[in-house]
Amino acid sequence: MSRIGKRPVSVPAGVTASLEGKTLSVKGPKGTLTMSLADEVTYAVEEGHISVQPVNDSKRSRSFWGMQRTMVQNLIVGVTEGYTKTLQITGVGYRANVQGQNLKLQLGYSHDVDFAIPEGITIATPDQTTVHISGIDKQKVGQVAAEIRRWRKPEPYKGKGIKYAGEYIFRKEGKKK
Repeated sequence: MSRIGKRPVSVPAGVTASLEGKTLSVKGPKGTLTMSLADEVTYAVEEGHISVQPVNDSKRSRSFWGMQRTMVQNLIVGVTEGYTKTLQITGVGYRANVQGQNLKLQLGYSHDVDFAIPEGITIATPDQTTVHISGIDKQKVGQVAAEIRRWRKPEPYKGKGIKYAGEYIFRKEGKKK
């Protein structure tokens, strides 16, 4: 059986969790997040922790168990600390800057790419080749980072493009004479 699912999710001081019907709401210093609950798992909000248990011993219930527990943990971490992804831009003339509610990217195309910053997401550009994406919803932060990266993925010969910080780009050797 799952080991991660057996551990209850601890709720730190300053965070409140409430279970109403098929919705779990978590409120903390950074904001409020809600999650729809799965039928295959039971939830219990107690003093200082939230426990997640499978409804029965079926394969479907057990497969939902660990994932649902992790999603509850992500809600708690999101409202207390938040999530951040960092993108690095590599290439001559490639740069990014925030202008109001838009991220302006210059990626070697004949036009600039204007990316509208979604609600609940904060984007900062400390320099022209670094983009910090932050927010309280882990899924939304990752989705925004993936959409920005999709405009110019890193290529294997020179490594030009947008990559995640710490990502390794497998480099290929160029053509030989």
